Amino acid sequence: RKSLGAKRRDIRRQFVIEAGTTSAIGGLLGIGFGCLMATAIGALMGGMLVEAMGVSGITFNAAPTFGAIAVSFGVSVGIGVLFGYLPANKAAKLNPIDALRYD
Repeated sequence: RKSLGAKRRDIRRQFVIEAGTTSAIGGLLGIGFGCLMATAIGALMGGMLVEAMGVSGITFNAAPTFGAIAVSFGVSVGIGVLFGYLPANKAAKLNPIDALRYD
C-alpha cells in the first residue's frame, strides 16, 4: 500500500480496523462458548448437588453477568487493537522498496 501512495495513517488505520474486527469476532465467539459452558456446568453441578445431598430443593445457577461479559469483550478488543497497532506502526514506517522486497 505504501508503494501505491498510501499514507502512514491509512496503513495504521487498516491494520487497527482488521485487528479490532478480528478480536471482536473472537470475543463474541468466546462469550457465546463461555455462556454455553457456564450453563452446562451449572446444570451438571446442580444435578450432582441434588444427588449427593438427597434434597431436591437445592438449585445451582452459574450464569455470567452483563458486567463480566462487557469486561471480557472490552479486554478482547483492547488486546486485539493494541497488538494490531504495534505491527501497523512498524509497517507504516517501512520504506516502500523494503516492503515490496519481503512481500
